[in-house]
Amino acid sequence: MIHCTLINNARFSLEERERLSATISIDECEPHIHLKTCNRSEWYWGEGAISEDIVRHLYRVAAGLESGLPGERAIQGQLKTAYREACGKYKLSPPLHKLFQTAMHTGKRVRSETRISEGAVSHSQVTVSMLKRENIDLQQKIVSIIGINKLTEDILKFLTAKQAINVFLSNRNFDKAKQLALQYKGTAMHLDDKRRMLDLTDVLICATSAPHLMVREEDVDAKKEMLIFDLAFPRDVAPGLGQRKGVRLYGLDEIEGFARANLSLRNSEISKAERIIEEEISKLKDWCAFDCNYAKNQI
Repeated sequence: MIHCTLINNARFSLEERERLSATISIDECEPHIHLKTCNRSEWYWGEGAISEDIVRHLYRVAAGLESGLPGERAIQGQLKTAYREACGKYKLSPPLHKLFQTAMHTGKRVRSETRISEGAVSHSQVTVSMLKRENIDLQQKIVSIIGINKLTEDILKFLTAKQAINVFLSNRNFDKAKQLALQYKGTAMHLDDKRRMLDLTDVLICATSAPHLMVREEDVDAKKEMLIFDLAFPRDVAPGLGQRKGVRLYGLDEIEGFARANLSLRNSEISKAERIIEEEISKLKDWCAFDCNYAKNQI
């Protein structure tokens, strides 16, 4: 039987997801696929029959219907990366291969046959919109980014277009920060210099995959004024910083809430996406056996 354990935004608050993610893990010797994004940690493993509810859930994830921002595209790449990494590490069972391959196909179909991803609203674009709303003169401010990935690079492209002059880039892998700094005319800084960097920072953007806080309260001077965007799960920035005078801290919940008002077009396409998902589930039924009664114990 194919099993799965889910910790996601549909079931748990951000605080609950952080707490549970620190306590749940799968034996590394057990062939499994771990899908980890800013909204979820999901583990899939096992052999044999697949619960229909598990299939429907993963197809909805691939289609972007379970995302904090419905229809977002990043999940497709995240799903593919999780699957490829597992393939490189384990000998996965045929049902697991089939489950993820068909999920990726379903996600692609939904985006090509519906308008669910139009009016693109990604976490990076929302962050950019919120920066615009703050009416900050980016040519006069110092912006620091902790964590190098596609999300932060997309934000960096916007900063470059706005001719932001002073941009610090920091990452656990310093070479990645240095490479991106050269490309976008920023300044790479070691994480060991974090305190000095934060003393200079006006706008902080964090999006690492670290399992612990990257910016603690003691890392920021008590009188420091700062605008912070924490795009990480688990959170990178201590929530207590948001209680300080002069500090505005936006986490995932606030960023996704800001976007929902712009999602009317996407929401109108959800029923079309769900019909495609049901079609793909019917196709998969021809390939493997389902145990629908088992679903409630699995998801």
